[in-house]
Amino acid sequence: MSDAYDFDDDFDPTEPFVLPEELRLDEPADTAVAAVPTDPVGMEPTDELIPDFPAPPAMIADELPAFGYADATPMEEPLIVEDPAPGGAINGVDQPVPQISIRAFCERPDTVAMIGSAALDRRLARAHVQASLGGLPEAIEYYHDENTPNLILIESGMRGAALFEQLDELANVCDPGTKVIIIGAANDVGLYRQLIRRGISDYLVPPLTSLQLIRSIADIYVDPDQPFAGKVTAFIGAKGGVGASTLAHNVAWQISEGAQAGTTIMDLDLSFGTAGLDFNQESNSNIGDALAEPDRVDDVLLERLLTKCTENLSIFTAPATLDKEWELDPAAYETVISQVRASVPHVILDLPHTWSRWVKSTLFAADEIVIVASPDLASLRNAKNLYDLAKASRSNDAPPKIVVNQVGVPKRPEIPIKDFADALGAEPVLVLPFEPQIFGKAANNGQMIQEVKADSKAAEGLSHLAGLLTGQTCAPRKRGLLQKLLGRG
Repeated sequence: MSDAYDFDDDFDPTEPFVLPEELRLDEPADTAVAAVPTDPVGMEPTDELIPDFPAPPAMIADELPAFGYADATPMEEPLIVEDPAPGGAINGVDQPVPQISIRAFCERPDTVAMIGSAALDRRLARAHVQASLGGLPEAIEYYHDENTPNLILIESGMRGAALFEQLDELANVCDPGTKVIIIGAANDVGLYRQLIRRGISDYLVPPLTSLQLIRSIADIYVDPDQPFAGKVTAFIGAKGGVGASTLAHNVAWQISEGAQAGTTIMDLDLSFGTAGLDFNQESNSNIGDALAEPDRVDDVLLERLLTKCTENLSIFTAPATLDKEWELDPAAYETVISQVRASVPHVILDLPHTWSRWVKSTLFAADEIVIVASPDLASLRNAKNLYDLAKASRSNDAPPKIVVNQVGVPKRPEIPIKDFADALGAEPVLVLPFEPQIFGKAANNGQMIQEVKADSKAAEGLSHLAGLLTGQTCAPRKRGLLQKLLGRG
């Protein structure tokens, strides 16, 4: 264990990973690669996914080029889309696919495995996905006696008249409203246009990843009446008392003030939440009212339940009472979060340090995860467990961001940041020094760190973290004298 560090001169939040020089790793830590499950959860077992269908004709299989499956390698950085793009990506955020049934008929086991990986993705969490071998002929035969699902995926190496003849046969057995996506072999614009004219929803050509497939599906089913989806970032502490809630609230304020972007904090620590205290706000309505009847939540109800803090920042305060245990279905949280994210560009989830079905599902459904830890053994163990599980469960997403908070507590033995990062297998994106006077004053006054001491290292670090989450500078505007006299403006 090392002695406490002095942060007075070396801490610079604008440098890579925002680590002081004496705490910075010499080399980036190796990043573990999550393997693609061979027997995806939520789908039939592997031996049932690949039944003994007759093998596709050799000429068809030979025409299919090698697929560039990349599902086993997580994205190093989140995909940022400047404008609405095909595939359900709106404002840089991938839209979740609604509750639909999807059946895939493939010609190769690799394609079955790729679809199985896609079925595990958070964006397909509500969809029911099945995949098997057999290709287009098997789909035609199967649906002679069965109702068709919402979406059929067909892998076929055929082209020309033979392909169109079989597609006509498939059309004859499809129920009205069924969509079809073809995974083909020819990168041919003419073929694509012919297929679209015949009513095919999309035509995909290898190399193909599960994320590309998910976006193609989402592009078909995104609600045209509500296409917007704000980015959801979940903050969770590796253990109690590490300051995850404080950081979540301050980062949300930095985003709303610095980026001038609409932001909502959802305090999901229903029994002990502090968002109301941190912003010096009292409200008779809270997030418990929405969670109790999630199906009633709409724009009008949200307007009544949310507490407005500034022009761009609202909070969903927690009930913060012990007269109810709040044992709710995870679907209630999902419904309310979906409604909130449809109204603002940024949603910050302040999750409690507990582990339950709803916490796990809510955490892993977020677009971005921030794990807050302190430099001690218990925090390291828990942070690694969270980090590894999130990476394995979210192979198409960026890994969680790690923040090490409260570094340099006097006379407290600490794990050096280099050792912490080595054991975790990832470098922190931010290391925050222990500044009890600033944080204590902010908490007692119901203020943000930037309002208490704008030139502090903590304020600079929080602004940097907000910038990482938004992709833009988040330095709050300086307020004039009148704004200061009137309070937050």
